[in-house]
Amino acid sequence: MPPLPTTNRRAQACPHEGGDTHHMVTLLHHSDVENVYDDHDRAARLAGLLAARAGDDALVVGTGDDTAPGVLPLVTGGRQAIPFFEAAGTALETFGNHDFDFGVEATRELVADAPPTWVTVNVRDERGEPFAVHDGVEPWVVRTVGDERVGFFGVTDPATDSLNPEAAELSFDDPLPAAREAVADLRAAGVDHVVALSHLGQGDDDLARLDGVDAVLGGHVHSRRVDHVDGTLVTRPGVNGTCVVAVELTADGATGDLLHVDEVVAAESVEPAASVATALADRVSEAGLDRTVAHVDDRIERTETTAHGGESRIGNLVADAYRAAADVDVGLQNAGGLRLGEPLTGDVTLADCIGVLPFEEPVVVCELTGAELRDVARQMSASVVDFGDPEWWHGHVSGLELLFDRETETVRELRVGGEPVVDDRLYTVATPEYVLHSDHEFPAIGERHRAGEHGVQHEVLADYLRDNPVPPVEGRVRFVGEE
Repeated sequence: MPPLPTTNRRAQACPHEGGDTHHMVTLLHHSDVENVYDDHDRAARLAGLLAARAGDDALVVGTGDDTAPGVLPLVTGGRQAIPFFEAAGTALETFGNHDFDFGVEATRELVADAPPTWVTVNVRDERGEPFAVHDGVEPWVVRTVGDERVGFFGVTDPATDSLNPEAAELSFDDPLPAAREAVADLRAAGVDHVVALSHLGQGDDDLARLDGVDAVLGGHVHSRRVDHVDGTLVTRPGVNGTCVVAVELTADGATGDLLHVDEVVAAESVEPAASVATALADRVSEAGLDRTVAHVDDRIERTETTAHGGESRIGNLVADAYRAAADVDVGLQNAGGLRLGEPLTGDVTLADCIGVLPFEEPVVVCELTGAELRDVARQMSASVVDFGDPEWWHGHVSGLELLFDRETETVRELRVGGEPVVDDRLYTVATPEYVLHSDHEFPAIGERHRAGEHGVQHEVLADYLRDNPVPPVEGRVRFVGEE
């Protein structure tokens, strides 16, 4: 592939070393806001907080998945992010895997029309050229914040083309060599600080160890983080716009402060951005997404624990819906496809169902041997597939029961329909189409296993909720030592 455009690759020490005085620079870091657009009030509070703290010495930056997924992103093709970016004052963005959810051309159009400048050193188009340069994407930029020159570059998870089928025509360079070149160019340009805007997730620590990087503002993994790796600040604000990280850059290094949006807005009397709430509410009403499909008396939580902590009511509900719709042996939902958000309680709308599963893709039926199903059960552990936090659990199931030993990473018991799984028997499994294309969750399942197709995920969920109760947690997934 041709090299990304760069200037002088000669690394250079910071030109201000040796006595010049540095002033403090503030960066307001948001990332993975995703379903924030489906909570109009919280979106308005987030935008209001960011706008209130921005200024000549404070810059608002995002690190990907700030346009999708969610209910309104699905309806608008990600363009609901434009009024948010405008109100929040987001100056810079990089690409997350979900920023390609609606196709590469939609991403190009969004980049051209949205206020932020998008930066990436490792995303290439279908011709192998740097992505969307004619729409304003840059490999790196320099911004003056206060009286300091701050250099920014962006990097995206190189597995994005497998994580997101809509990005399959793109290619993604190894981020570390590309980042080294960007750092060298920025130091040669005489910046005071170098900041990585990263959507690598677990790869952030490797970025932080590169010479010349002062801070890595990260995303992709949804857990919050304010930490230092070999003296370099590494941050993540978590998911759904509940937190922002205020990063301070000084001559002595970088520090970060995790700000809980609701608490800060209340304490500081920050005015929510009314324009954002109005624009989002109008979109929901116009699309007819506010019609009720069911009533839930016992609230269903949608937290990181219910998604990645093992069996949960929301996971059981979705897996049951798949199994019933397809009339198969097993329903299987990948935890990464369950979006976090407000609990489902009282009247549940179509918008709520889309918020849980905000992807315009079908439930597919796969045929797996018992031996393959055993591999899938083992790959429900993040420690086995090496995706996400090591303690995450990736599988939600219906019609299947398993006992997993975390210490030995083995499946001790596996049953379908109450009977032990037989290795050479065929079993039918209903699961999101995404699973067939991903190497990160259940790599044992591939396109070769496809045997049929059913409705779109959130429609399947809505149909099931209309006529069926929400299942309890009942021991479908158990762990040795925790029985």
